[in-house]
Amino acid sequence: MATIFTKIAKGEIPSYKVAENDDFYAFLDINPLAEGHTLVIPKNVEDDYIFHLDESTYTGLCAFARKVAIAIGNAIPCKRVGVAVLGMEVPHTHIHLVPLNSESDLDFRKEKLKLAPEDFSRIASSIAAAYEKM
Repeated sequence: MATIFTKIAKGEIPSYKVAENDDFYAFLDINPLAEGHTLVIPKNVEDDYIFHLDESTYTGLCAFARKVAIAIGNAIPCKRVGVAVLGMEVPHTHIHLVPLNSESDLDFRKEKLKLAPEDFSRIASSIAAAYEKM
């Protein structure tokens, strides 16, 4: 059975895509900690633990996430882009990229932002444009 993230990567469930290649997909988290909070996933591997990935998929995912993080930093005003790999809520390897202005911005216990669809679209377009310029 396909995970929700596999369905998102295949276009079966709508998402706010920021970047994609043949193997990986990046999209905005719909329950973000900050504007620009992005999830990065492998498209063709559904394993739920990042360290179970084969070396090629793992290194490819990290390289893709790095490029997306740079695009986020170029598109969203922040001091840094934080990275977290928790993998507890969806059984599909995913990397959280979160724009940060302080360490507390990466606290997953805090209340999530409530954004309108037009805000998600604007943010995704901004990050996607920064990604394309790279």
